[in-house]
Amino acid sequence: MNELEKCRAEIDRIDKEIVKLYEERMKVSESVAEYKIGAGKNVLERTREEEKLAAVKALTNNDFNSKGIEELYQQIMSMSRKKQYALMNKKGMGLQLPFIAVDKLYDNPPRVVFQGVKGAYSEEAMIRFFGEGVDSINVPSFRDAMCSVEEGSANFAVLPIENSSAGIVSANYDLLSEFEDYIVGEQIIEINNCLIGLPGATENDIKTVYSHPQALMQSAGFLEKHDYTLVSYDNTAMAAKKVKDDNDITQGAVCGERAAKLYGLDVIKKNINFSDGNSTRFIVVTNQKIFLKDAKKVSISFEIPHQSGSLYRILSHFIYNDLNMNNIESRPIPDRPWEYRFFVDFDGNLVQASVKNALMGIREEARNLRVLGNY
Repeated sequence: MNELEKCRAEIDRIDKEIVKLYEERMKVSESVAEYKIGAGKNVLERTREEEKLAAVKALTNNDFNSKGIEELYQQIMSMSRKKQYALMNKKGMGLQLPFIAVDKLYDNPPRVVFQGVKGAYSEEAMIRFFGEGVDSINVPSFRDAMCSVEEGSANFAVLPIENSSAGIVSANYDLLSEFEDYIVGEQIIEINNCLIGLPGATENDIKTVYSHPQALMQSAGFLEKHDYTLVSYDNTAMAAKKVKDDNDITQGAVCGERAAKLYGLDVIKKNINFSDGNSTRFIVVTNQKIFLKDAKKVSISFEIPHQSGSLYRILSHFIYNDLNMNNIESRPIPDRPWEYRFFVDFDGNLVQASVKNALMGIREEARNLRVLGNY
């Protein structure tokens, strides 16, 4: 046996001891959980963990080992907490979510609100989700749509949340944090942006182009080839309506063919978005804490301390519980410089033990956890 083989054999021997001791520690963690359940104590005790980290670091011989032991024990204590969360949930002492599982989202024909005017992509998403002939109202802004649902003048709202090319609609992420409205569905539609204008207008006639900022971003490759003045507008269909109402041949808009047809405008150039797979995901929200029994995706938001490793430790709850995370976004928190609110979508249903375990851990270790919906 050469020197390397001897070293590996020694490592194998030590690893067996480490595994044995780890399992012993996890068994003791079960006893700790039993005590905390009986005493009504929180799983996470930050002061105790900080004291423990300081104690084990003091047992090391150099700075390198001190840092390594700190990282190792952070993981060990994290595993211990996760074990305790699972045991508490198993005994019915875990997270109690105020959401009701339903077989269908509505019994009577609902009233649905969308932002913009007829011909908007939001209207198209609404029709795809609820069907033709849906009782609908339209409002000027996304905020108005959320208000309509929260106050009860509409049962549901349809809002864009992200585009495959231009990214998130940040304003709507912020509104999800502000309002007590909950996601119960989603609809993805393909976006085929067109340059449109008055009947007979050509690319050379157009001087000013109006559209929603996302549509302008999605079509930047085409628009930058022309010397157009680009003007942001609240909605693609509203931009088309402006072109119609102003009756100015030098004005154009970026919108869909449906909006162009609705307002009697010409499609000057089709499919001007720079990505052939350009799609937008819309969410459907209501003011009721409900979810379909067969829902497969959960959306949450939370805040974390501005400390090294905070996000990693929170995301470890998804890994430990074998939950597939689909998306993570962050938004700055107003009046708290350099602090962020995180939004996460992951596969799961609120009745699953693994989802409850993960949410319990995140609630204990993050700040202001909110379940935004299961759909």
